[in-house]
Amino acid sequence: MLDWLTNTKLPVGQGAKWVVEWLKDHGRWFFDLISEALGGLIDLVTAAQTLIGPLGMVILFVGFTLWLQKSWKKAAAVLIGMLYILNQGYWDLTTQTLTLILVSCVVCLGIGIPIGILSARKPWIYAVLEPVLDLMQTLPTFVYLIPAVIFFGLGQVPGLIATVIFAIPAPIRLTYLGISKTPSALTEAAEAFGATSMQKLVKVELPSAFPQIMVGLNQTIMLSLSMVVIATLVGAGGLGTPVLNGLNRMKPDLGFESGFVIVALAMILRLMLEVRRK
Repeated sequence: MLDWLTNTKLPVGQGAKWVVEWLKDHGRWFFDLISEALGGLIDLVTAAQTLIGPLGMVILFVGFTLWLQKSWKKAAAVLIGMLYILNQGYWDLTTQTLTLILVSCVVCLGIGIPIGILSARKPWIYAVLEPVLDLMQTLPTFVYLIPAVIFFGLGQVPGLIATVIFAIPAPIRLTYLGISKTPSALTEAAEAFGATSMQKLVKVELPSAFPQIMVGLNQTIMLSLSMVVIATLVGAGGLGTPVLNGLNRMKPDLGFESGFVIVALAMILRLMLEVRRK
């Protein structure tokens, strides 16, 4: 029995290879379209950061934190973090990483929020999606890089694709949770006043789910940052490059410098976008 089990291998690897080869042969136009769209978005965000410049970015981040959080302490912490990054000489690499994070957030939220809303409206959809989302977050992230490189080549686009696949379950789950946990008294009141399904969504459910959606955004940012070093392996650049160089050359100074810069960037983004407690 055991001999039969060990000698009769399920063709999981062969099946995955066949799917990838079929997609490569028949979906080249689709992957080229995605590559051009994402590449254009990456270039746009990079050009915007270059145009604003380091000083402008510092002012923008500090001002946005002060406006959103209404806290001088958090704004001061963001200022210190930005100045630390400039002091360490990692600004150019930081802008590359910021580009990857910002674009991945746009893609993840643009896809994840509608799917989360639809899942809350149709529970059977979430029942189907849940094991898929578990698989996406459990499967080793290096596995995503193989088809990403095959379909999109080297560069920031395959790193972005792998990041999106890894991070997108967060906004889907949290949007679903926020919409489905809307107090029934609010939805019933909206229906009693004759609100349409869209009006109920926009005026009741989304405002109620906003804190959860913001948590989903924070989770997306943190998950994207965790992919920094991995995305470097396919030519995405950014702050993962000195970390990888420090590992390859056994230079702890380089690894710790870049590692603390990544921590500073994570702190800045978290302080900027965390949900304020009432």
